Amino acid sequence: MSATVATPRVVPGSSGAAKLVRHIVTARETGIAIALVLVVVAATAANPNFLFSNDGFRDLLLTPSLLLLVAVGMSFVIITRNIDLSVGSIVGLTAYMTGRLFIDLEGIPVIVVFVAGVALGGVLGAINGLLVAWAKVPALVITLGTMYIYRGINVAWTGSDRINASDLPRDFRGLGTDQFLRIPVLTIIAVIVLIAAAWYLRNIRGGREFYAIGSDPAAAHLYGLKVNRRIISAFVISGALSGLAGVLYAARYGTVSSAAGMGWELQAIGAAVIGGVAISGGVGTVWGAAIGAFLLLTINRALPILGIDDFWQRAVVGVLILGSIVLDRVLAVRQHRRLIAQREVGR
Repeated sequence: MSATVATPRVVPGSSGAAKLVRHIVTARETGIAIALVLVVVAATAANPNFLFSNDGFRDLLLTPSLLLLVAVGMSFVIITRNIDLSVGSIVGLTAYMTGRLFIDLEGIPVIVVFVAGVALGGVLGAINGLLVAWAKVPALVITLGTMYIYRGINVAWTGSDRINASDLPRDFRGLGTDQFLRIPVLTIIAVIVLIAAAWYLRNIRGGREFYAIGSDPAAAHLYGLKVNRRIISAFVISGALSGLAGVLYAARYGTVSSAAGMGWELQAIGAAVIGGVAISGGVGTVWGAAIGAFLLLTINRALPILGIDDFWQRAVVGVLILGSIVLDRVLAVRQHRRLIAQREVGR
């Protein structure tokens, strides 16, 4: 008597490759990436130098790199259902400190300056996190206050002075212009940080806890998660990446005044929100925030080429941010209804 071997039924689209393709097609980041490509194509059609000249291709990759770092740090904070308005001030403060270190400590190694900038940013971020986590004051209020405090310290320290390119070592300034295989070194640094941040959020328990806290802080407390520690960590990461951006700002532009980094906090929030990081917390990826940073600054470069005046340039960015928030709300309501329907079927 021969035994009958059951052959598993193959469900169309159930393979790993099919699931990966379906995930990529339906991902929020894919839509943002397509929008970025369309903007680049439109601007290049109007002026081929936008992409096909050496400076055009370099600027396309280089200009958003610093904002990418700040937006990635901002994403950590927003995912925990908070906000950080002080990042622009941290960028300005660390950028000026970078120049002062090279002036006041002649011969200081470049790596020491990088460590100092990241450390200062991390400390300023920790102050934000401690006030938010332990004082139980909304992050919007805390970081609005520290934004002015950090900027005030920067203005008082800088005065009427500024850092000039001639004050900085040649090898440090080279970081702002050097390329590897036609890719700017600053962009490579930003992408390495992006990959590390994405890996941490996806694969490490601490990274996944950021999402749990942002989705439902009360439930996270009941589950035993160290909510305050994670919130502080998110602000430290945001501050440290802003500090790194400040050091690279000095390398990129050479000239640093008290206005360095001004307004970057709104651009970072806009990049994260456009990239799918829900302002209500618990949703989004740093990949989306990175693409959002590229889209935001590419639009600023492309619209003048397309003959669109300054008012409409700002209006387009505003529409993108509002559209992203509305889309997040629509998706959240749809997901809520789907969960209710599944619960009813389960009964």
